[in-house]
Amino acid sequence: MKWLFAVLSAAVVTAAVAALLWWFKAPPVDVVKTAGVAGGAVVALYALWLNDRKHWLESEKVADERFARSVEMLGNEADQVRVGAMHSLVWLANSTPRYKQTVIDVLCAYLRRPFVHATWELDGADPDTRFAEKLTMAEQQEQQVRRTAQRLIRDLLSWGDKKKEYFDLDLTGASLEYFRLDGRRVHRFTARRAQFYGITEFRELHVRKPALFSGATFHGRLSLPEAKFDGGLAFSEATFRREVDFRAATVGTFLALTDPPPPQQAGELTLLPGTAMRTTHEGWALAGDHVQQDARSGAEGVAGDDHGLSDRYVMVDDDEARARWLERERPGDEGDPETEPHEVKK
Repeated sequence: MKWLFAVLSAAVVTAAVAALLWWFKAPPVDVVKTAGVAGGAVVALYALWLNDRKHWLESEKVADERFARSVEMLGNEADQVRVGAMHSLVWLANSTPRYKQTVIDVLCAYLRRPFVHATWELDGADPDTRFAEKLTMAEQQEQQVRRTAQRLIRDLLSWGDKKKEYFDLDLTGASLEYFRLDGRRVHRFTARRAQFYGITEFRELHVRKPALFSGATFHGRLSLPEAKFDGGLAFSEATFRREVDFRAATVGTFLALTDPPPPQQAGELTLLPGTAMRTTHEGWALAGDHVQQDARSGAEGVAGDDHGLSDRYVMVDDDEARARWLERERPGDEGDPETEPHEVKK
C-alpha cells in the first residue's frame, strides 16, 4: 500500500513536470528526460524515508530491550552488576529522552527500598566519621550502590545554563546519605517520612511544584541557601536535629511548618507575596510582611498529609517512625504526577 502511494505520487509529479515543460514549449526529449528524473526522485526520497523509519523503529526496540535488561539487573546480588545497571539506565536516559523521567523514577524506587546502615545509629549527622565493627561486606556494598543512585539522580537533573527541564522526584520513606541537589531543577519533590543522614545540600535548588517533607527527619545539617520553592513547602511533623541554613531562600504558594522549629537557623526563609501559612510559625526565621496566619487544620481547603500526617506535631522515637513508614510504604508510590497531594489541594 505504501509503495502504491509512492508510485502514484511519482506518476503525478512526472505528469505535472511534463505538462509544465510542454507549456513552456521545451523540446520533447527534455520533457521526457526531466519528467522521468522528477518521478524517480520522488520514489528515491520515499525509499530513503522508509529506510530511516526502519532504523528508528529498530533503535526504539533496542532501547526498550536495554531498559528491561537493566531493570532486571538491579536485582542482581553482585553490587558491581547493580551499579552497572544504573549507569546503563542513565546512558539510555541521555540517549533516549523519553526514558529520562522513567529512569529517575526507577532510581528513586531503588532508594525507597528499606536499608539501615550501622553508622547511622552512631552519628546520623556525619556517619562517615564513625566506624561500625559489626558492619558486613554486604552492607558496605549496598551503601555504595545507593550513593551511586543518589549521584546519578543528581546528574540527570537539569542545572545551570543547560536545557531547563523539570522532572519529578518521589523519595517517600527513602534513607539518604549526604544527599545533594545543589543548583538542580525539580518539578515536584516528594520526600515524606524520608531519613536524611549527613549534610543535605539543596543550595540553589529550584522546585516548581510542591516540595513535601512531611514527617521527614534531618539528622544532619540542612543547607537551603538561595533555594526556590515556588509551589509550596511542607515541613509538617518534620524533625531537625541540626542547623538549617535559610539564607536567601524563598517559598511561594504555601508553607507548612513543624513545632518545635530547628534548634539552629541561619538566615531567613522569605515568603513571596500571596504565600499562605498553613501552620503556626513561632520560633522560625521567616521574612515577609504579608504572612497570612491560619493554624486551623485543613484551612483554605488544605487537609493534612494523606499518609496520616496532620498539622499537629506528634513526638515519636526513631524506631517507631521507621516502623510506621515501612508499614505504610507500598510500591508505585509515584502515583499520578499531576495529582495534587493533600497538603495543597484547594
